Amino acid sequence: MTTKRITVAYGDGIGPEIMEATLKILKAANTPLQYDVIEVGQKMFEKGFENGIDPNSWELIRQNKVFLKAPITTPQGGGFKSLNVSARKNLSLFANVRPIRAYAPYVKTHHPDMNMVIVRENEEDLYAGIEYELTDEVVESLKLISRSGSEKIIRYAFEYARINGRKKVTCMTKDNIMKIADGLFHRVFNEVAAAYPDIETEHKIIDIGAALIADRPHTFDVVVTLNLYGDIISDIAAQVAGSVGLMGSSNIGREYAMFEAIHGSAPDIAGKGIANPSGLLNGALLMLNHIGLQKYAATIQNAWLKTLEDGIHTGDVYKEGMSTQKVGTQAFAEAVIARLGQQPANFEKTDPDKLIEKNISIELSTPEPRKRTVVGLDVYLDQEMDSVDLSQKIEQLALGNLYLKVLSNRGHNFYLNKEVKAHTGRHWRCRFCVPEGARVSNREIVQLLSELEHAGINFIKFETLCLFNGKRGYSLAPGE
Repeated sequence: MTTKRITVAYGDGIGPEIMEATLKILKAANTPLQYDVIEVGQKMFEKGFENGIDPNSWELIRQNKVFLKAPITTPQGGGFKSLNVSARKNLSLFANVRPIRAYAPYVKTHHPDMNMVIVRENEEDLYAGIEYELTDEVVESLKLISRSGSEKIIRYAFEYARINGRKKVTCMTKDNIMKIADGLFHRVFNEVAAAYPDIETEHKIIDIGAALIADRPHTFDVVVTLNLYGDIISDIAAQVAGSVGLMGSSNIGREYAMFEAIHGSAPDIAGKGIANPSGLLNGALLMLNHIGLQKYAATIQNAWLKTLEDGIHTGDVYKEGMSTQKVGTQAFAEAVIARLGQQPANFEKTDPDKLIEKNISIELSTPEPRKRTVVGLDVYLDQEMDSVDLSQKIEQLALGNLYLKVLSNRGHNFYLNKEVKAHTGRHWRCRFCVPEGARVSNREIVQLLSELEHAGINFIKFETLCLFNGKRGYSLAPGE
């Protein structure tokens, strides 16, 4: 069999320990792999690489197309970028797939029948990392959702479900509040679901959805959701299943793929030799499946399941009366190696013929372009004034066809009662609109901003208000 070259990063914290254990198991199973090792994480941040990786390493990752990465530590604040986020964007890894199941009774859980897969959008949402400090007290983080990005991940979830014999796909959003952004994801879900009549579908608001994952996880099969929500609920689900330390994760794109554990670098236990390598090992098994080495994946997974059955457990899952031996990281790896070729007695054994290649082809629809009409704009101000004085000052400007409709501060519309003075800080939103049937030109926008400037009103940004095929493409303010 042809040897496959992959890129490997040992990471930070417990990363080097669990990567050593994982590669030891892969080697003992004679997997036909060769490794190109790169350095990422804390040391690279300290060398001045803001993404925690030498830019030259990207070429090696792209050359090998497959990246097995241990957890890394991203310094808080200071403009440092998460390597995970950077990798997902640079390699177009649009799908984050996290299979989560219970391993009862050997791993303690209240939900022994839990067996679900969370398919998380991986490139958009708040993880776009576009943030601004608008005033000395208000910051902004942009949530970006696209139709194409939504359709891509949703189609992937349905294709994954169909190929793997899954019966239901659940969409989770918060579109009762974010009616435009999350609403788009929900609408695309409904459109795509129509092409899969053989698969049951449902939608849950993310807060009750997360609660149900914690309380009734057996009712879920495949869950598809946006980036931030998927990050949160996958950790909830993993912990409910027994331990975050057990679950692996795949990040899949059209050409490249990255595999990892779902947990972090756990610096508090780094160097103690007690970390559970199972999460990274299971990530590596997803990798073997992805690159066509299903036989090796099945052999290792059966040995791992047999190790759990025999009660050889690391401290995070060790339980008196069930476990027979508490072991450290490397001893656990040795126990798995000793059981290569064996099969579990109580868990269903892994059949390599049932492990399915996950390179799923996605074809996106091409919707008709919609007519865009600008009917107003929201201008944001950094201005030390109360609401009454500010509104009166704006009303005195030569606004032409535009008129002030909303004056709000962090979502509160103080233009509903013009006589009530509100002192709520320096951050204001002014909504300027035109009469129904009219539109706003770029010239009028420039003239408005010029008027504000001449009046000594400090604007910091603006957003246009648009109709698409005559339908409103912006949220209304309270009372509007």
